[in-house]
Amino acid sequence: MATILLRGSAGCGSKPLHGSGRGPSKGRSTEHGATRGFVWRRNALASISNGPGAGLRATVDTPAESGSNSLSATRTNPATITVSKEDVMKPLRIVAALAAAGAALALLAPASSAETIRLRIASGHPPAVVYAGQMRDYFQTELKKRVEAKTKHKIEWVEGYGGSIVKVAETLGGVRDGIVDIGGFCFCFEPANLPMHAFQVMLPFGPNDPIDSLRVAQDVYAKVPYLTKVFEEKFNQKLLARITDSAYNLGTNFEWKSLTELKGRKVAGAGLNLNWLKYAGVTPVQSSLPEAYTSMQTRVYDGWIMFPSAWVNLKLHEVGPFYTLIGFGTITWHGLTINMNTWKRLPKEVQAIMLETAKDFEEQVGKVNRARYQKDIETLRGLIKVNAIDDKVRADWARALREWPPAYAKELDGKGLPASQILKLTLDAAEKHGHKWPYRYEIK
Repeated sequence: MATILLRGSAGCGSKPLHGSGRGPSKGRSTEHGATRGFVWRRNALASISNGPGAGLRATVDTPAESGSNSLSATRTNPATITVSKEDVMKPLRIVAALAAAGAALALLAPASSAETIRLRIASGHPPAVVYAGQMRDYFQTELKKRVEAKTKHKIEWVEGYGGSIVKVAETLGGVRDGIVDIGGFCFCFEPANLPMHAFQVMLPFGPNDPIDSLRVAQDVYAKVPYLTKVFEEKFNQKLLARITDSAYNLGTNFEWKSLTELKGRKVAGAGLNLNWLKYAGVTPVQSSLPEAYTSMQTRVYDGWIMFPSAWVNLKLHEVGPFYTLIGFGTITWHGLTINMNTWKRLPKEVQAIMLETAKDFEEQVGKVNRARYQKDIETLRGLIKVNAIDDKVRADWARALREWPPAYAKELDGKGLPASQILKLTLDAAEKHGHKWPYRYEIK
């Protein structure tokens, strides 16, 4: 007798992993409640331990003296699915028998049985960064509460914030490869893979209000399907939510009041916003928030393009005692995504609740950032020197960048990306939501 070990809950739509016919085949399992996937092994037997198929087991019975080529499925209590084949040593027949056993289990198991769904969620940023904190405190909490209130299923979370599972530049790949199920990250760390998703960065000095920035992004995403589809088509993940930041300003270890005072200074940023510095004559330095404090402290650079919540929560005010309200604008360039294999395994009712919760999370982060902005500015005023900047300085800086947006859009257009279309839509959408550009960039 050769025995097929089944892992997973019957009726869950699991797919078989093909054995080689040369001995035991290693099974693959995930951490989503009942482990999923079929594993076959000669002379071994195991029962399903949880999920709707609890107590079920499957065997392939192949007595050498039997000329039978029959296939049968029976259920006892606990149930046993027995499939007879004439030649257990032929791998294709074993795989076929395995698939049949799985189908039989699916038919016999109740379709709406409860299961515990374990999800690994991570970000390279710590919860002190607003969106990561809201992933933990809002998205996780709300999804668990709603799923358990509206269905028979339960949610268990495995958390990995602050780069404990994936770093800031590893999250897209980590979700793609199934290292984590759900990831939150800044598109700024994926300039090669997601060049268009930082489109608001290509038009600096945009809306300062996080909700306005989110509305602009929502309008543009609605008109350019590529922005959503590319995650599924190229990166094996589904975009659940777009995430807005608070308004970007400039924190430094020195005081300044004009653009000329910044020339030659080293200032940190991430990804495309380095161009805000480069085209204005400031020396750009690529960096990330986890290394910001030490780098400022050791004078690797003299400042950061950063929103006020990070200057407060990460104590950057200790190493950067000047915060200038230049008003680069709020950028919606973070995202929350889920691995497509994980997504497809989720029960339909859980998928619907997750989409609903993610939509609310998208709004929640914007509301929190809006409410906290002025509060964080006032906190900084009590700790360091906060300077407003003259509108002329802002307009001068915007004008200094005027060649970059059209040139970069043309470069991306040449790669087959809808860059010029997206930037034109963004300019118009911002004005629709009440924004007045200090300098309106010309995109052909």
